[in-house]
Amino acid sequence: MAITDDVLVIGGGIAACTAALSAAETGARVRLLAHKKSTLRQASGLVDVLGYVDGDGPFSDPYAGLDSLPEDHPYHIAGEDGIREGLRIFDEAVGDAYQGGHTDANALVMTHGGTMKPTARYPESVAPGLTSSSGDMLLVGFEGLTDFDAPVAADHLTAAGVPFDVRGVTVGFPKSFRSDAKVTRFAKALDRDESVAGGTVRSVLADAVAAELDGETRVGFPAMLGDDHDEDVRDELADRLGVPVFEVPTGPPSLLGLKLEDMLFDALDEAGVRISSGNPAVDFEAADGRIETVLVDQKSRMTPYEADQIVLATGGLVGKGLDSDREHVTEPVFDCYVPHPEDRYEWSDPEAFGNHAFARFGVVPDDELRPTAEDGEPHFENLRAAGGVVGGADVAREKSASGVSLATGAVAGRLAGEEASQ
Repeated sequence: MAITDDVLVIGGGIAACTAALSAAETGARVRLLAHKKSTLRQASGLVDVLGYVDGDGPFSDPYAGLDSLPEDHPYHIAGEDGIREGLRIFDEAVGDAYQGGHTDANALVMTHGGTMKPTARYPESVAPGLTSSSGDMLLVGFEGLTDFDAPVAADHLTAAGVPFDVRGVTVGFPKSFRSDAKVTRFAKALDRDESVAGGTVRSVLADAVAAELDGETRVGFPAMLGDDHDEDVRDELADRLGVPVFEVPTGPPSLLGLKLEDMLFDALDEAGVRISSGNPAVDFEAADGRIETVLVDQKSRMTPYEADQIVLATGGLVGKGLDSDREHVTEPVFDCYVPHPEDRYEWSDPEAFGNHAFARFGVVPDDELRPTAEDGEPHFENLRAAGGVVGGADVAREKSASGVSLATGAVAGRLAGEEASQ
């Protein structure tokens, strides 16, 4: 027998979670169908809305550049209200774990390479390291960990003209691990304050960093300062050092991204969203312009899922929500239309950081975020799209990835929930 819900959201990232939470607010019975682990674990954990448009920026006001975006940008469908709706859902899901909700201004958050990212929401653990805050800064990296080169990051910040002195040092982590140890292993050692020669991990680390301090009034570490007891770890290090301690977002696997994923899925549980994970949606059945059944491959057995409304939030090329070969770009679940140049050489720009066409590939939504066919008509009346699978935005250049996911997720989920409730 088919599994039946009012709204079925396909995906597991920030757009899918937001769509499911938004649909649940309407009173609809909602199910999230997630295949693989989301790309949140590959992300920084920062929430950007809009930082740049055509090279102009960074914007202090993330809403300032909306009117300058291309006509087919998904923000023009979601609108400023949709962005704010998505941020509200996010703020309620993460609570005090994130800051930035008190203002419309972007913060400049330092990333692991020493660049500054215009960011609308950022983890509480990152806040003392904002480049808009005053106070000389010491960055601390660890021997053997290549994800964060503190001296290089400090040089990049200095070259960018930050209004404070910044210096980077590399110290040994108090406990030795295998060269392939995951970042979570370091975090757990700090969580448990494991015993090492000369004391415990926290005390020995604090002593090593204290010996490097030279008048700096804040200290930044790569984002691995504990997992389950991260606040305790930061508080103890700050107390021992006598200055605020902060985390610098790092590359994958991202502990900040993993924590955000946990918070969003906890919010889904609290909202009563049913979660089915581990199996891909591979096919569908439709009649009279509506999807009737989504078929999920559960160990080579096709399991049908039925819903009145469906939201597709499987991601873009990176998240595998779009497939590509040397000639074509396709949307693999519902075979939605994805426009792209026939000549593959036109997919990208010769410059590495140029205006790449592939960055904007995705389904073409109508004004209700329903993917359209080549003639501009919706593929299906009850299918909407959200997040990276929606085309029209170069989120990497714009610094808008999370904002697009939140805004389209919020609007698509709300529309789907309202429609299902009629």
